[in-house]
Amino acid sequence: MPEMPEVEGLVAFLGTRLPGRVVTRAQVVAISALKTYDPPLESLRDTTVTAVARHGKFLDVRTSGADADAHLVFHLAKAGWLRWYDVLPPTPVKPGRTPIALRVGFDDGSGFDLTEAGTKKSLAVYLVRSPGDVPGIARLGPDPLDPGFARDTLAAMLAGRRTQIKGVLRDQSIIAGIGNAYSDEILHVARMSPYALAATLGDVEIDTLFAAIVDTLADAVATASEKPPADLKDAKRRGMRVHGRRGQECPVCGDEVRSVFFADNSLEYCPTCQTGGRILADRRLSRLLK
Repeated sequence: MPEMPEVEGLVAFLGTRLPGRVVTRAQVVAISALKTYDPPLESLRDTTVTAVARHGKFLDVRTSGADADAHLVFHLAKAGWLRWYDVLPPTPVKPGRTPIALRVGFDDGSGFDLTEAGTKKSLAVYLVRSPGDVPGIARLGPDPLDPGFARDTLAAMLAGRRTQIKGVLRDQSIIAGIGNAYSDEILHVARMSPYALAATLGDVEIDTLFAAIVDTLADAVATASEKPPADLKDAKRRGMRVHGRRGQECPVCGDEVRSVFFADNSLEYCPTCQTGGRILADRRLSRLLK
């Protein structure tokens, strides 16, 4: 799933190419992906891109037209991606057996497709007058790379929350942009169990977690900002310390990276670095070990 660093990488890539370009084509291929109807998607044609921005994991292409400004906003969900073309294929795209959900073209011949693999379709596209009109954006918590995000901001988020820190980091209404992969990475850097209760963290642990959040995400964003869309997924995988590395050696201590599986995902951690050597029970087999 693309998370904040990958979406920021897409913003950096598109931000050097789209501003000033005129939209010549906006075609929804997967009707289920389009979540809005007013303004209609057809109204994007002949508008000019003015900026590209990010809100959590949402990407926002801002446009200006004769009648009004609009925002083409999309969330790539678990299996979505953006495919860029310097020259957009001339072949018409037909709904049906294609991974393409949306095709957008510009006056210089370039363009992009939003694609989604698999059968569970969750990619979402919105055309709105303001980003706040997208429900998922309206609910977002603070962005951890915003200059206003401070250690005390994090402490206030955690206070009184009797929930596991892994879930807190993934909750977009609490903190924006972090998903399953980077929450694993952050907790490994912080040497913290994914099952630690947020409300029980002491001042030193909060200091450590804050530094791990900011440093891990800033490093990942710096790496992603140098990559074209086609290279972002591989760059993300190569940069992971524990996520997606079950059975491999921890790069810090050499212990074996372990997994806990859930219904539709898993978490990875290092027992030596994060849980005092204890193996966390798999929910598929038994009750979690605290």
